[in-house]
Amino acid sequence: MRILITNDDGINAPGLVVLHEIATALAGDSGEVWTVAPAFEQSGVGHCISYTRPMMISKMAERRFAAEGSPADCVLAGLHDVMKGARPDLVLSGVNRGNNAAENAVYSGTVGAAMEAALQGIPAVALSQYYGPGNRDLGDTFEAARAHGLPTLRRLLDKGVWTQDDYGIFYNINFPPVPASAVKGLRAAPQGFRRDMGYGVEPHVAPSGRRFLWVTGAPQHEPTSPGSDADVNLQGYISVTPMRADLTAHDALEALKAIE
Repeated sequence: MRILITNDDGINAPGLVVLHEIATALAGDSGEVWTVAPAFEQSGVGHCISYTRPMMISKMAERRFAAEGSPADCVLAGLHDVMKGARPDLVLSGVNRGNNAAENAVYSGTVGAAMEAALQGIPAVALSQYYGPGNRDLGDTFEAARAHGLPTLRRLLDKGVWTQDDYGIFYNINFPPVPASAVKGLRAAPQGFRRDMGYGVEPHVAPSGRRFLWVTGAPQHEPTSPGSDADVNLQGYISVTPMRADLTAHDALEALKAIE
């Protein structure tokens, strides 16, 4: 198996090391793992692509490249330049430092990379490690992802739904904020929503007198609807969420016919 890996935390992020270990085991002795990751952190860029400017790409080592662009850019660079003529069988993105459950998935560059791969017709999975009191002080904060990433992916590749339609399915996996030994299992879960917990801005004045705005986050342990991704994560389960890039609100189409 040929696997392309990327992330949004940057080429030197520890989560990418974890993902490379997982991907190497998944690819097997006869497989290949290629890395094309952002040269600098790109958290929160979603599915952004560098459409109006070029990006520099540098070879760091054998099968390892850094691109000055977004995670989606890195997927494009991997498919159409670095691995041109021998496309990967699978694209993996992560392991993100912090969860990409609930509304975080909308902003996530980790998820954006998997989405781009799916749009390019390549099976893809985003992987993220939830942080919380149960794991943030561990010697290895990626312990749950490191221990359970490989079996989770193997089960998903074997039992998951993989389509070849226009907006093919890709997957968003979140590992719970607990030690590896406390992980209770897997749950297929829809994307949740943390009500009244959206992003905002906080103004600050620099010593120069210039005014800046910092984007502020929100607490990540607020409850979401029962059975949703963040909910099962906080119960100690790995969430596996099927996603598509199709943004159509299909449930509203029939009612909208009233305007015709």
